[in-house]
Parts: sequence; C-alpha cells; structure tokens
Amino acid sequence: MKDAPRGLARTAQIVRFLLKYRSAGVFTGLDPDALAPADEPVPAAGKPEEFVRDLEALGPTFVKIGQALSTRPDMVPPAYIAALERMQDDVSPIPFDEIREVVESELGARIGKLFEYFEETPLGGASLAQVHRARLRNGREVAVKVQRPGITEQLHSDLDSLNSVATRIDRATDLGRRVQFADWVHEFRKTLIAELDYRTEAENLERFGERFQPYPQLCVPQPVWDYTRKRVLTMDLVHGVKVTDISGLRRMEQDLESLASALMRGYLDQVLVHGQIHADPHPGNLLLTQDGRLALFDLGMVAHIPPRQRDRLFQLLFAAVDGRGEDVVREAIAMGTRLEDFDETRYQREVSQLVAKFSAHRSHSRGLSEGRLVLELTRLGTACGLRTPSELSLLGKTLLNLEIVCSALAPELDVKSVVEGHLNQVMQDRMRQSMSPAKLAGDLMDMQALMRDAPRKVSDVLGLLAENRLQMRVTGLEESHLMENLQKIANRITAGLVTAALIVASALVMRVDVGPTLFGYPAIALVMFLIGSALGLTIVISALMRDRRAPRAEQNGPR
Repeated sequence: MKDAPRGLARTAQIVRFLLKYRSAGVFTGLDPDALAPADEPVPAAGKPEEFVRDLEALGPTFVKIGQALSTRPDMVPPAYIAALERMQDDVSPIPFDEIREVVESELGARIGKLFEYFEETPLGGASLAQVHRARLRNGREVAVKVQRPGITEQLHSDLDSLNSVATRIDRATDLGRRVQFADWVHEFRKTLIAELDYRTEAENLERFGERFQPYPQLCVPQPVWDYTRKRVLTMDLVHGVKVTDISGLRRMEQDLESLASALMRGYLDQVLVHGQIHADPHPGNLLLTQDGRLALFDLGMVAHIPPRQRDRLFQLLFAAVDGRGEDVVREAIAMGTRLEDFDETRYQREVSQLVAKFSAHRSHSRGLSEGRLVLELTRLGTACGLRTPSELSLLGKTLLNLEIVCSALAPELDVKSVVEGHLNQVMQDRMRQSMSPAKLAGDLMDMQALMRDAPRKVSDVLGLLAENRLQMRVTGLEESHLMENLQKIANRITAGLVTAALIVASALVMRVDVGPTLFGYPAIALVMFLIGSALGLTIVISALMRDRRAPRAEQNGPR
C-alpha cells in the first residue's frame, strides 16, 4: 500500500517534467514545414542545459533516458540533442562499506579472501555502478565494476511510471500515435534491464574480443568469470590514456591514423557482419594502451540486429556513400512504418537532396558525415510521416561517436574513404560467400525441389479451374473486429428502438386517466418515460465516451 502513493507521486513528477518542456518543443515532434538543418541547432536561450540538469535531478533512470534520447533526432530538437551529448554521468561515490556488502554477497566470500588487494577509492563512478582497482591472489590486476545498491528497484519503479505516462500519450495524442512512445519505453526497458546483468556485459566483452581478432590494433579487456556475477563484473585492468589526452610527442612516435582506421572498420564489421551495435563508443570508453593499441570497454548496452534488418542497413549505407538517393529512400521505407499521412514524394525529394549534398563533399569539413546523414534520415522520416526503426538511429549515433574518436586520433584521416572502402570489402566478402560450394549446393537443392513439385501443383490448379471448383476461403472473420463492431451496432440500434418505443408509449398512456398517479401524471406512463429517458441518455454518453476515431492506418515495409 505504501508503494502506490510513492508510484503516483513519481508519475506526477514525470508529468510535470514533460509539461514543463512541452512548450519548448521537446517531445512535441517536428514541424514538417520548418525543418532546420541538423548542424544548425535551434537557439533555445539556456533551455537545453536546464533540460539536462532536470533530467539528472530525476535520478539514474533519467540519466540513461537522456543518453538514449541523444540518439533520437525525431523526438528531440537539435539544440537539446547537443546538450544531451554533453550530459555527465558522474555521481558522488557511495561508501565503501556498501560496496563491500554487494561484492561479498554476490561472490559469497570476504573481500580479503577473494582479493590480494582491493582499493577503496573508486577509479570512476556512474549512475548505475562504480569501478574499483583490485588485484587477484594470482597477481592479476583487475577492475571490479560494482552495481549501486537498490538501483534495480528504483529503475523498475521509474520505468513503470514512465510506461504508464507513455501509454496515455500514445492513446490521446497524434504525436504519440506517430512516434509510439510506449514502444520506445518498452525497448529501452529491455536494454536497460539487460545492462543491469553484468554477466551479459561479460559475454559482450568476450564476443567483441573474439571478433576484433582480425584487428590486432584493437583490444577488449576480458572478464574473470569466477569473480563475475549479476551485480559484480571483474575484468582485466587496462592502463592507458584517453584518446583526447594524447600528447604531441606520442602522436609523432606512433601512427594513430592506422588505429583510427582499424577502429572504424572493426565497428562496421560488428554492425554489418555480426549484427551488433555498441552505440556508445565515445572517447571516454576508449584508451590508448602502453603497447600502442586501442582498448574498448563499457559494453553493457549492445543492441542486436536481425539478419534481414542488417542487410537493409548495409544496403542503405552502401547506397548513401555511393550517392544513390533513390536507393536510400527505398531501403529506408522498407525498414520503416508508413503512417497514414506519409508524404512519399516529399520524403524522396528531401532524402535525394541530402544524399546528393553528402556525396558532393569528399571530406567531413562541413559536418556532412555518415553519422549525421543517418540521423538526418531519421529526422526527415518523422517529419514526413515515416516511423523509422531504432536500429537506424543507433547506427547513426555509433558512426557519429566513431567519427569523433577518429578525429581526436587522426584529424587528417578521411573517414568517408575508410567507410566506403570497407563497405566495398564487405560486399566482396558477401559475394564470395554467396558463391561458396555450400551455398550453391543449398540453392540447387531448392531449385530441384521446385522443379519436382511444380508440374503437379500446376496440374492441380488447372484441374480445379476446369471443373469450376476453385475456391478461396477467408478464415478468422468470425473472430475479427468486424464481427464485434457489427454486434455493437446491432445492440445500439436495438436499444435505440426500445428507448423510442418506451417514450412513445409513455406519451400515449399520459392521456389515459386511469390507475394511480405520480406528480399528477399516470404512474405507468411516468415510469416508462423515465426508463426511456435513462436509456437514451446512456446511449448518448456511451457514444461520446467510447466511440473513438479509427487509429491511423500504418503500413510496414516489405520484410
């Protein structure tokens, strides 16, 4: 009983926050007739920074939401996107006694027995966890990531309140039906809950380490499984400097351009070959190690892309770098959901112009990068009535972060040429795989089955046509909304007829001066009139309250 008032209070706090920024353009969608370029943020007189501070004040859940919103230009204006990208996830450290309790509870032994050394001062802290330096009994130096106590319960409570608000917005507003906030909250919940299980992050570390083996310039700290549980992750300690703090002498001694190129190509492989997006490869999550490699960590939030969607993303990106705007439009529409008011002509014109502008500049000097292009596709889609998938926004955010890192490592690197060259390489690899003996054998077996069965099936169809016995059967109609709505219409008509009959009958009986009276009128007539009036009023109220406008017709692209 105590949780209900607390949940209502939290929901009210969230609603106040949303209403505060509704007039500023946040969460109200984009004006299709006033699209500002993505690299020219709309002035907001300090509002974006205040928006970020209010998000941070709402707690860890909303810090994570802010980071997720920074990938959604279709939901948040450009000025707010820029402020969200600067959002700080640093929080004050929690007492070491609480850290000790979590570690000992998860690992089932005292810290003194588990570790030869465990530093009480954290290496760093964030809204969900903090990291401590330690050394195992065998002398192996490790970093121990410990989840903050009570954070899981707080996240679940906040997400329940947020889902309640998002569901109401989707039902009551055109913007909600267009963007589907409840679906976004649902996907965000799944991603965030997965991030709270550090065993998943440990698996991601292992998987990325395996798949980066073709790139010896990249490394990923490996987990120590015996010291890893749901709320505790123990992994190799990486010594190095942030890519933004590399000295001029180090730049002269080492070829950082090859590192940046390997990073971009490795991440493109992760997305387009293996179907995984780590949307947060920002400079704070990469270190230049003492042996001259790039170390990547913090792989808690990794999105998985189905094979068909992965192919669509590849074809879209390949068409974009090749300057084929029409193909970009086709793939974007195939991936997205067309709303009732989707303006395909305008979307094709806007995207074609955008791709042509991107293709005309061979460098990123004017901000026309792959990441900005993909994010702009998302923004244009929402403005023209196309709901784009979340994978497209994640890909754009990932590319944008990678471009920032590459610029910090090697400002003169032509990232566009690296991306274009690697996409050609991936295409060649796919062509070779499609011509492999195993693939060709499978295709031949399918063709053989088709050739064997086709004559019989054609003969059956022709026989039915000749005998005039070809039929088409539609199933499920008796369970559809059509039958339910027809029944509602029939019930309402019947109730209306009964109501009209009662009122007419009461009017006729009013003229008969027999039997008991009530307020000077025949009692039977007055009772029939009151019943008829009550039924009529009920029908009117039901029509006003329950009859809703038909939802927008949405059409998914071919899968």
